[in-house]
Amino acid sequence: MRLGYLYSRYPVVSQTFCDAEMLALERLGIDLEIASIYPPLTSLRHEHISRLRGPIHYAPPQAILRIWEQNAKVTGKWPGKLVDRHERKYGPSAKAEQRARNALYFADFFRRNGVDHFHVHFANRAAHTAIFLKEISGIPFSVTAHGQDFMKDLGNDDLLREICAAAEFVAAETDYSRELLCQRCPDSAAKIYRVYNGIDLQLFPASHASTANAIPRVISIGRLVAFKGFEDLIDACATLLRRGIDFTCEIIGDGPLRHNLQTKIDKLGLSSRVNLLGSLSQGAVFEKLRAADIFALASVTDPQGASDVFPTVIIEAMAAGRAVVSTRLAGIPESVVHGETGLLVAPGDTSALAQALEQLIRDPELRSRYGRAGHSRVEESFRIEKTVVPLLQLLQKTPIAPRTPKTPLVANQIGYLIDRWPDNDLPFIERELCEMRRRNLSLVPLVCELNSAARLSRSMEQLALWLEFLPDAMVMEAAGESTTERDFLAAGAFRPRIAQAAEGEKNFPCPRHKFPRAGVCAHLAENCRRNSERCDRATARITTQLD
Repeated sequence: MRLGYLYSRYPVVSQTFCDAEMLALERLGIDLEIASIYPPLTSLRHEHISRLRGPIHYAPPQAILRIWEQNAKVTGKWPGKLVDRHERKYGPSAKAEQRARNALYFADFFRRNGVDHFHVHFANRAAHTAIFLKEISGIPFSVTAHGQDFMKDLGNDDLLREICAAAEFVAAETDYSRELLCQRCPDSAAKIYRVYNGIDLQLFPASHASTANAIPRVISIGRLVAFKGFEDLIDACATLLRRGIDFTCEIIGDGPLRHNLQTKIDKLGLSSRVNLLGSLSQGAVFEKLRAADIFALASVTDPQGASDVFPTVIIEAMAAGRAVVSTRLAGIPESVVHGETGLLVAPGDTSALAQALEQLIRDPELRSRYGRAGHSRVEESFRIEKTVVPLLQLLQKTPIAPRTPKTPLVANQIGYLIDRWPDNDLPFIERELCEMRRRNLSLVPLVCELNSAARLSRSMEQLALWLEFLPDAMVMEAAGESTTERDFLAAGAFRPRIAQAAEGEKNFPCPRHKFPRAGVCAHLAENCRRNSERCDRATARITTQLD
């Protein structure tokens, strides 16, 4: 089976369970094609991302997708009836036309790459797009629903029911989630299964002995949003300080509440005790976990009804052998066993939270016992090698699309790198591309930046369907930081100025994105490497003036 993955946005720093799942499937011999509608919001990448063999492919700008839409309407491939029905039923907020445009592009991408079935994480906009993608291509799909995605983000139970009905199966990450889904989608209950998220235990050392710092360290990890309960944790820390308890607390993560939380820390006189560390890579997070004594996550339900359901970070803390303090909320009791692997309190009860933390701070032996039991529980129930099995079994039972052979790779492909398109300063670039194409040269034209202000002629619109648009600066910056000189050589010999930039020349900027052009080269090199392509030559058109 050749399996596709469709994401709204990938990668996302907080969604390591997606990475672990795909890496585990690749180890089992499953070939992956990873598609993301939107690029990531940060250049921070966890170390394990580089181990993915499947390339990550991003949708082009919406202006280009509108050309795809126009072309599909001419050729009869546009799912007009489905779009009209969704617009009438779900209203403008569902963005049916935009979902269909994205689906049109990725339907072509999946077909060209021989994808038999695709899987979607989160029952929200990517799952909505999947309905259109299936309609256009006939490729079946499945969904993993988590909690907040269908409880709040999707915003429409009728649409949720349609997603579940169209999917071959729906995986729910906890028994709690499965029960909620079955209540909302009773007609699909028979194909909703509980499939836990798992983690790679190899990332944790065999020894998981409890730490015993002279001043006990509490650690908490998560996005700085209301339902993570960091305000309650800070209040509990203030209670510990008033009781004369010696401790430190580190909070890893970033988000919209950072300023408010820092203000609260300062106001309560906790600046020397509680520190906001921002986002860290997974390797750095694991180091912090191993150096801590206690992991705490004070999850609550926010005013809009959003909440944690099954925080992967709790599983990671247990794998690291750390005692856990959390709340009796949603699926959390399915991971933390109260009085065995940690302590659970009622959500929002800061007094009980402070009491649980104090109990573990004062009792190193209890911390150690809970930590050992937590690691054993992860080993028994949440190893990725175990949790991925039911997902794989469900995938193997589903029908697949009629086999479309993957487009064969050409041995001597030319990577044609275009800095900005269209460009009045380079009026003959389209003619050159068309001439090279007419001569049957195997060419991959890659555009770094779409000039959205330019009007496209009809011939340009046809050319646009052939162009590949590189993702934005965040993606290429991350690729540039993680790609080595050897990767550039694997991609082939670039023209001297490009090669020089790839080796670290600093005065080779993109005027819009303000990052080294090496990032562009790195992105091209990385995609060539992952696709096992040999780019013997790469041609570049650079619109910035070179000395």
